[in-house]
This record gives sequence, structure tokens and C-alpha cells, in this order.
Amino acid sequence: MAKETLITVVGNVVKPPQKNRTASGSVTKFRVASTAQRFDKESQRWVDKKPLFLDVECWGELAGNVSHTVTKGDPVVVHGELFTDEWETDQGRRSKTVIRAASVAPDLTWGTAEFRRTARSGAPAQPEVTDPGELGEDVPADEDYPAGLSALYEVDSATVPEPALH
Repeated sequence: MAKETLITVVGNVVKPPQKNRTASGSVTKFRVASTAQRFDKESQRWVDKKPLFLDVECWGELAGNVSHTVTKGDPVVVHGELFTDEWETDQGRRSKTVIRAASVAPDLTWGTAEFRRTARSGAPAQPEVTDPGELGEDVPADEDYPAGLSALYEVDSATVPEPALH
């Protein structure tokens, strides 16, 4: 098992995403700020603490999707591996903390979003979703299950196997 340091950050994009091509593939980079708050009993209101600024890099399909979707000022949720990028300059050794994102999403606390699936190069086609009405049974839009049924599918046995651990 790899021992990556995983992190999830909720914040706002403070630097517009920049997409580049490298020998390793497409990469999109942006900067996010996350500001925690504390409750001030004296003033009876929430007060911002100092913001945390982190660089985010997205590779592959995620790089293209982020560059077409995310803009400066957007509230986002970023999940990925936290690491330190180090390099040498004339002034000495430099470093910065970076998130190599596995996922980037809009923070729906502050608004709504409309998801559009992108065509993936070389990926198998998505299975076709069957409309329950095609099965000969009308399901009202405001019901989770057809009337009189306790589940959408019958279970073959009373014992449910434990999920496999990976």
C-alpha cells in the first residue's frame, strides 16, 4: 500500500487555471485559497483566520476538464496527493506545497452546477441507462420506488456477502 499524504481542501480559485503540454502529458495548474473561521464570542460573529494558499496540478483528462470548467473566483473542492515541489535557483533552494489533484469539483454550498460528460479517447462506451418505463412499469417522478414495492430489485438470498477489501 502506498503511503501518499491525501488531502481534501475546500476553498476558492485565486489564480486562473493555466493549461500546458509537457513530455508527460497535459497539465493544468491553478492556486486555491482555503480560509478557516472561528467564532468570536465577544462580537458574536464568525471571523476569518489566515488563509491557506496551495498550488494545484491536474494531469490527463482532469487537466482538460478543469481548464474548460474552473475560473478564478470559483468555489471548489479539491482532493488529491499533497507533496512538496523543490528546486534550485540562484538565490538557493526553493520549495512549495502542491496538491496533485485526483478530483476537482464545484463547491455546491455556494451554487449549482450542470454536469456534462466528456468523450474520452480510447475509453469504452458507457452502458446505456434503461428507463424504468421501458420495463413495462410506469414510475412516477416523485416516487423513489414503484407503489407497493419495497425495493427496485429482488434479492436472491437473505445473506448479503461482505464487500471485498482491496
